[in-house]
Amino acid sequence: MSTTQSDRLRGLLEPLVAAKGLDLEDIELSKAGKRRMLRIIVDSDEGVELDACAELSREVSDKLDETDAMGEGEYVLEVSSPGADRPLTEHRHYVRATGRLVKFQLSEGGDLVARILGVDDEGMDLEVPGVKGRKATARRIAFTDIAKARVEIEFNRKDKKEEEA
Repeated sequence: MSTTQSDRLRGLLEPLVAAKGLDLEDIELSKAGKRRMLRIIVDSDEGVELDACAELSREVSDKLDETDAMGEGEYVLEVSSPGADRPLTEHRHYVRATGRLVKFQLSEGGDLVARILGVDDEGMDLEVPGVKGRKATARRIAFTDIAKARVEIEFNRKDKKEEEA
């Protein structure tokens, strides 16, 4: 998608998304056969429910219909939340991932898998899981030391509510 069209769509849609208490994470426009696919990714600190996506989709569709932002021709509109495997790129992504296990690719080289305990403006406090029966260790990492980061899916982790019970 051209920068001009992306900027125009963002300017048009961001107020709609913000009015719902959501963050506009990404806008993707791609070809899907003869049609175009417009994918709008939204998120919030509490996550995004399916009903909120459906309601926002109707409002976005109405807004796009009353403007010429998509030009002529057919397109498919999809409004969704980011997948669990999306890269962590913004400060708010790390805050939302607090308590989660994350795989970091470090700027200096190498990988680190650790649980985010807390986030501030400069970086994060982490808990690095122990290996082979050893205790977990604490570590501090600065945002400048991170090349890439992605939440690791944990299938056997107990929910906080289960741990407290």
